[in-house]
Amino acid sequence: MVDTVSAHRQPGKVFADMAITNIGQLLTMNPGKGPKRGAEAQDLGIIENAFLASHEGKVVACGPQAVFSEKVELAAGATVTDARGKVVAPGFIDSHTHVVFAGWRGEEYGMRSRGASYLEIAAQGGGIMSTVRATRAASKEELIQRTLGFLDEMLSLGTTSCEAKSGYGLNLETEIKQLEVIQECNRLHPIDLVPTFMGAHAFPPEFKQDRKAYIDEVIRMLEPVRSRNLARFADVFCDVGNFTLEESRLILEEARKHGFELKIHADELENTGATELACELGAVSCDHLIKVSQEGIDMLAGSDTIAVLLPATSSFLGEFPGAPGRKLLDSGAAVAIATDFNPGTCTAMSIPLCMTLACSALGFSPEEAFVAATWNAAWAAGLGGTAGGFGQGFAMDAVIFDTNNYLDVPYRFGTNLVDTVIKAGKPVRSKNNK
Repeated sequence: MVDTVSAHRQPGKVFADMAITNIGQLLTMNPGKGPKRGAEAQDLGIIENAFLASHEGKVVACGPQAVFSEKVELAAGATVTDARGKVVAPGFIDSHTHVVFAGWRGEEYGMRSRGASYLEIAAQGGGIMSTVRATRAASKEELIQRTLGFLDEMLSLGTTSCEAKSGYGLNLETEIKQLEVIQECNRLHPIDLVPTFMGAHAFPPEFKQDRKAYIDEVIRMLEPVRSRNLARFADVFCDVGNFTLEESRLILEEARKHGFELKIHADELENTGATELACELGAVSCDHLIKVSQEGIDMLAGSDTIAVLLPATSSFLGEFPGAPGRKLLDSGAAVAIATDFNPGTCTAMSIPLCMTLACSALGFSPEEAFVAATWNAAWAAGLGGTAGGFGQGFAMDAVIFDTNNYLDVPYRFGTNLVDTVIKAGKPVRSKNNK
């Protein structure tokens, strides 16, 4: 397979300012239209003994190494990285994170390990509200530095794009502060951040006795967030103890009127019908799905809404096996996986760890896990058709793994095999030069 662009310098050649050569296994994801389902979700589009070339941050060609010199003209001073037979894959796309927050909640982990439930911890003032208090108190500068540190760690683990939610403010001032931190970190850091407004994450204590008043407040927040272009998506935590199905519908319908694309935290703690609501409203994704119903699975299979599964969260909470991954895949649903990085229910930032858990606990094959963490994750994060695979014009976001077999990425549990990370055609992280 060779993809080319029209801007040739020599007849039959494409011009490139960056190339990776001598790739043992190149995982192109065989780019097509839309998320992958069924048998397509097993297709990694592998080219052995391959090259990958880009110009100005976009892929211009890939194919067998034997035709590299025939197909590619390198610019003067071009960066050429010899992969020495290693695996190269698209950078991971983490399509569900809560990366902007202050404080940690280790005490709650101890409580949960001793038998306390998520709802019991929340009733004692812990849970989301613990992080809300810390995030409200933190300055924007403190949150920026903290978030940049998290992003550095994610980059070292092969993540090149991620969705990032607000939701630890629960008032306009702090929600705006979180979203501005996301905006600034997107400017400062190689990882591309896709912002999500999640004022409907929980009910703050000042509105504990008046749910309707807070729902009205969330709806009022939509206009200033959207008018300042601070978020692409709006998300709601639709679950027991949080927002009801009717409340979630109201907020999401208003968000759609304001031009937001939709996401839903769905059916994590109990089955509420949130997955069905996501499909009905045409949400880009519904996430968690530990308690999803068969009706919800059937609706996902017949819809464009992507099921984003968070296996590190379910494992961290002791929910085994977690979401019905195999059933969702076999139904024909489009499935992605993400970390859900947050201070309360998943402190992991590693997509390879989530791939392992998807295979070992949720019934994925390694190939399905790769597709779910790259190609399908791109669609769940609003980046479909531009990232998550290696086709003509796609972002040159690539990871070189220190192995000659892609199976090692999920198989070698707990080991970081990332050798080099390339973002927009530039090496931004390597083992030898962090």
